Amino acid sequence: MYRRSAAAAVLLAAALTLTACSSGGDKAESAADAKAKPPASSAVPDPADTPATTDPSPEAKPSGPVVPDNKLTPKTGSFTAQEKKYLSGRVPEKMDPAAVLQTGQESCQRVQRTAKRDKDAATGAVITGEIAGAKDAINLLCPEQKPILAAAEKGFPEGPRTSPAAGTYRALTQAPNCTWEAKGKDGSILASGPETPPKAGDKITAAIPAGTAEFNSTGCYAWLPA
Repeated sequence: MYRRSAAAAVLLAAALTLTACSSGGDKAESAADAKAKPPASSAVPDPADTPATTDPSPEAKPSGPVVPDNKLTPKTGSFTAQEKKYLSGRVPEKMDPAAVLQTGQESCQRVQRTAKRDKDAATGAVITGEIAGAKDAINLLCPEQKPILAAAEKGFPEGPRTSPAAGTYRALTQAPNCTWEAKGKDGSILASGPETPPKAGDKITAAIPAGTAEFNSTGCYAWLPA
């Protein structure tokens, strides 16, 4: 009798666990679907789908003591001059410089892979910071990707932006939930859009009029001059 009751309790607990996991998974999938993504033209994952590295972020230098430049040597082999420039002031004491270098190399690889599939997606990932430390990594470790960096420096991410330059911009997403508005100094809405709800795959543009004090957008990922 005891054995039958114990077995039934185990089966019930397993069923409840599976139900909870299924419910949580549905919510996670819904949240992922709602998030603005860059245009995708192939099955290659975009940067938003790539797990973040657990190594020190290459975009911020440590605040504590760092390895002196003359001590930046790997356990085997040697660093190039450009790799040493990248590592300068970036390696915390007692940390292997090669591990820090690897994070920068991974940033370069992500830019390269994404740009090969879709340059807009790569540019958006640099603008939004989804590829951490891309600026330093590109300048010092993969200069062949400088066109992506140059394009990204002309854009800005979604969210509030004060005193934007007037002009026409295009969103680096095709998400139908992208919306935007431009406000004057008195808070009045000077322009907003899209005028009609976009369909999946439609290109989305925003015309920011002169005198705009704040441009705000949601679900639009990032913007570039059209």
